[in-house]
Amino acid sequence: MELYEIRNGLEKAHLQIEEFEQSLKIADKTREVLRLTDISMQDDFWNDPQQAKKTLDEMNAMKKIVDAYEDLKKQLQNLEETMALVKLEEDPDLMELLEEDYTAFSEAYDQFEKETLLSGPYDRLNAILEIHPGAGGTESQDWANMLFRMYTRYAEKKGYQVEVLDYLDGEEAGIKSVTILVKGYNAYGHLKAERGVHRLVRISPFDANKRRHTSFASVDVMPEFDGDVAVDVKTEDLRIDTYRSSGAGGQHINKTDSAVRITHLPTGIVVSCQSQRSQIQNREQAMIMLKSKLYQKALEEQEEKLREIRGEQKEIAWGSQIRSYVFHPYSLVKDLRSGYETGNTQTVMDGDLDGFIYAYLKFAVNKN
Repeated sequence: MELYEIRNGLEKAHLQIEEFEQSLKIADKTREVLRLTDISMQDDFWNDPQQAKKTLDEMNAMKKIVDAYEDLKKQLQNLEETMALVKLEEDPDLMELLEEDYTAFSEAYDQFEKETLLSGPYDRLNAILEIHPGAGGTESQDWANMLFRMYTRYAEKKGYQVEVLDYLDGEEAGIKSVTILVKGYNAYGHLKAERGVHRLVRISPFDANKRRHTSFASVDVMPEFDGDVAVDVKTEDLRIDTYRSSGAGGQHINKTDSAVRITHLPTGIVVSCQSQRSQIQNREQAMIMLKSKLYQKALEEQEEKLREIRGEQKEIAWGSQIRSYVFHPYSLVKDLRSGYETGNTQTVMDGDLDGFIYAYLKFAVNKN
């Protein structure tokens, strides 16, 4: 690595770190961490365990960003001092040390940038992900099942837990629908990039004539909101049905009428849960899902009103095609929003999605 390359890299990093200080409001976060730390030291802090945990989570999340920023800033300062010495002394050993420290700094910077992309108000929450096949019967149902496998593999790679909340088998193959809960820090922050329509082009394994088929499946993602989110749900607005659970091959699914489907009559929103053994537990989980959907719907309506006030062109987020997966006549997966693409379709289907997710998150930040 040449000295001028390191110098240019450090100059660019210096400007970007200054931008981070403003955009992330580091000074405000530092003051808030001190305020919350004082609160956590009070004698009655643990009188309300739920509120105490929420306070600590909020404090630790901000402290993590502030500490990482300060560490990055210190690394940059040390590098600039080392580079000044290299210019004066032209010492090969010192140059080697500079290269090693610069490489470590670049890796830390990349990781910090990724963390800042996941600093939204709901990013830290668990994610509820739903997959529905488009028109096309078996073809689309099989594609929906492939996406289900892809997201399950992705969650495993990230160290997240996956719980199947609702599952409906396809008629011949694949699935008619599936709802999963992905549990883990920043699960929603990552998976929100996947919301939209996914398109597959391939030689159909169900076509005896080996013709090329195009299939679609829609993915919806929402945060599993904390229990303290205030959503007014009236009992008279609900229709609650019970039914027998069913799952992939009938395995690991309780075969009693314990599954619950709740319909919110004013909005037409329907949620289902069959993951728990008792009807009461499934009803509780379904209510969490319903409240999450209603809260998200209220947020989207509020954002839509702001767009109208600002005179912005409406963007159709739900139902829009976001990514194409081409298996034939060539191999390519391309995100139609960020432009990120790869020819290694197999690794993508095995859950290697970080490239697409972080490219979208950067795209979303720049767009806003």
